[in-house]
Amino acid sequence: MKKYRCLICGYIYDPALGDPDTGIVPGTAFEHIPDTWICPDCGATKADFEPIDE
Repeated sequence: MKKYRCLICGYIYDPALGDPDTGIVPGTAFEHIPDTWICPDCGATKADFEPIDE
């Protein structure tokens, strides 16, 4: 699964870790996160993220 980076603050969403503080369990692909999810560091919308090529 791909990681995604916030274009505003640089936060990396790692699907292996999820975002437990907002109820996103580990193993959740970015595509399966609700559109209402926001960056936990800066509050940017999901649309403000881009995939990272590793």
